[in-house]
This record gives sequence, C-alpha cells and structure tokens, in this order.
Amino acid sequence: MIQLRKKNLFGLDVGSYAIKMVELKEGKKGYQLINIGLAPIPPDAIVDGALMDPGAIAEAITALLAKTKVKLKDVATSIAGHSVIIKKITLASMSDEELADSIQWEAEQYVPFDIADVNLDFEILGPDPVDESQMEVLLVAAKKETIDDYTAVFAEAGLNPVVMDIDAFACQNMLELNYPPDDGVVTAIVNIGAGLTNVNILKDGASLFVRDVASGGNHFTEAIQKRFGVGQELADSAKLGASVEGVDSSGLKEVIRESMDGIASEVARTLDFFLATNPDNNVDKVFISGGGARVKGLGALMSDKLGVPVEIVDPFQMINFNKKYAEMIAAEGPSFGVAVGLAIRKAGD
Repeated sequence: MIQLRKKNLFGLDVGSYAIKMVELKEGKKGYQLINIGLAPIPPDAIVDGALMDPGAIAEAITALLAKTKVKLKDVATSIAGHSVIIKKITLASMSDEELADSIQWEAEQYVPFDIADVNLDFEILGPDPVDESQMEVLLVAAKKETIDDYTAVFAEAGLNPVVMDIDAFACQNMLELNYPPDDGVVTAIVNIGAGLTNVNILKDGASLFVRDVASGGNHFTEAIQKRFGVGQELADSAKLGASVEGVDSSGLKEVIRESMDGIASEVARTLDFFLATNPDNNVDKVFISGGGARVKGLGALMSDKLGVPVEIVDPFQMINFNKKYAEMIAAEGPSFGVAVGLAIRKAGD
C-alpha cells in the first residue's frame, strides 16, 4: 500500500504585537529553515486573543507573505486567551473511540461555556497513578466564535488554515524538538507574548498543567513609558537593551525588575498551584520563549524569583538555516517559539 506524504504547512503565529511566519522542510538531516518573517500589527488589533481589527490583521498577513514570497497556502496557526479552556481531568478508563462518543457530556462538567458553542479535543495521558480503573485526560475547549474569526481573517488573506493549535502546545512542540526531555524531569515552558503569557508544565513529553496569564511584554513597555516619558517605540528599544536618550540604565533596571515581579509572581503562583495538586513532582527547570524573553536580564531575574534554573530558548537550535537568516534569528529568535512549533505540524497529524 502506498502511503501518501502529508502536506507541508507553514506556521503563522498571529500575536498581539506582531505576526511571525516560519516555513520548514524536513529531511534526512533534520529540519531546514526555508522562510521566516515578522510583521508588526496595529496596537490593540488583538486583545486577549480576540481579533478587534480583522481587516488590519489580514492586511498585515498579506503584506508579510508578499514580502517573504511564501508559495504555500495551507497554514498551521494557534489561539490563546480566555476563549480557550485547558484542563486535566480524571475519568473512568475507556478507549479513544468510547471517549470520543462521550466527550461532549463529560466536558459539560468542566467547561464554563455552552458546550454547543465550543470545539472540543482531548488526549488520553494514561492511567491515574492512584486508581488504575481511572485515566487522566487532557481536555481542550475553544470557542467556535474565536476559531471562526481567525478562519475568516486567513481566508481574507488567501490562506487555508489546516491546523488550529493552542499557543502553549505549539511551544511544547518547539521545545521538544530543540531540547529533548529527560526521563522524569519536570520542566515549564513560559511563553511571554506582548499581552499574554502561556505557562505549560511538562513531564516525559506530556503536558501536566497549562495556564494563560493576562500579562506580557507590554507591561515592561508601558512601565518604561510612564517612568521616562518616552514613546512606545523608544520604550520597546530600551527594554531590549538599546541606549535611549533620557533613559538611564540604573532606572531602567529598576523598572524592569518591578515589571518582572508582576509576571514572575503569576508564574510562581502557577507553579505553586501545580505543585500543590501534584505533590510528587518538582519543577526542575523553566524555559522562557516569546518576545518578552528578549527583555535584557529577564532570565536571571526570573531565576532569582522562582528559585529554579531559567534558560532563554533558542527555537532554531536544532534547525539548519542559511546565514542570510542569522541576523533576524539572533535579534528575534525567542519570538518565533510558537511559529516554529506550528511549522513542525503536518496536515492530518
């Protein structure tokens, strides 16, 4: 029997600050970067994952694809925010087929939306470690309205969204490609976007706990603007370590530390909640991705706050790329964590 090759997709991460695009090709020597690009979108075009200005987003996508000369039309993308619910639940043991038949009824107990208004997906994680007659299931629910909004924007840009993932899971794909997990080691991938931070706690390739925090890199920018009276563009430059007139280094470090405390406290609360409900586990290491990971000194500050080793991810660590992309990857690398994780996906996998 001839096995048909799965269609290649490119990854498109529509964030609240910028759109990131990555196209990969898988070969015998691993993944090769074929194309990469980034385009900013207007402020407040996306708020907490909701599309507030679909026309502007479609225009930005169209311009980015024209600039990068992407030929593919099939795309993998992702969503996050309050329209997405992710829960680990415990159910009586059953097969995938049996759970597929009953998931609507099971989900009603855990999803705070009308079940008719959401799309559901699940993954059986394995037997409950305490009661083998039970199993642990990762349940994902996403509002149909949000999915429809994203689908309409892509259609306007001439694209066909084949895969609709979740930001936290896309980051997980990227992390596992570049940093293969060690047996029994618990890690957290913290993806700091402009307006949202996704926390995904992993063990042995499985997601144990996911939470979105309504804070991100914009928090740093706004604090710098307020403290030094500079515009958004200059504040963005300052937080990434550039020298900006009127922004002194000692004051900047203080503002970044104060701003980081807010995000780190939310991450710490997430880890504490996980540990309280999973007393047999410890979080051994934290990886940071997203545009917020590029804030100068954030890794060290976050490590001090959390009390565990923290590493800024390199989404291209295990990906071969032409030197013409080196400058962009060096400058923006961690921002592409979600896009790389999406670009790994294939239609139908």
